Amino acid sequence: MRYADSGGLSAEGRAKREQVRLQAAQMFARDVPATQVAARLRVSTKSAYQWRRRWRAGGMAALISTGPGGDVCRPSPDQLLRLRAELDLGPAAHGWVEDQRWTLARVATLIGRLFHISYTPRGVSYLLHRIGYTPQVPKHRAVQRDEPAIAAWRATTWAKIRG
Repeated sequence: MRYADSGGLSAEGRAKREQVRLQAAQMFARDVPATQVAARLRVSTKSAYQWRRRWRAGGMAALISTGPGGDVCRPSPDQLLRLRAELDLGPAAHGWVEDQRWTLARVATLIGRLFHISYTPRGVSYLLHRIGYTPQVPKHRAVQRDEPAIAAWRATTWAKIRG
């Protein structure tokens, strides 16, 4: 599931979920069946059964929130600020002069050069989302694009192809 803050519940959201789990634990203590707990708390039966197993194994403490999920961000906050600044300089400033687009592979290379940290393209994507970047489709056309030639081709060749 995707959340508005790009990858997880906020602290407030985790606290609300924790309260629901603790209510479930109180019901389990009164021998309320997991299916009824699920219906009353408006959660899936799978979650209710899972909570009951955890509650039986470790009591209320087993249902306490363990904090945000996912890996810890490897670059420090200062390194993330530097990465943003370097990305804003553009690819040409870092040796990619053939086209002015950041790719995940290029950003991974940049992170490796700057901080000696290895990232996969998917990991770079998560990191970029975490610091506020989103994928974008270029809005520009190629400089060498010949609009009159394209219009003529559409009028003749494309009309024949479409039949």
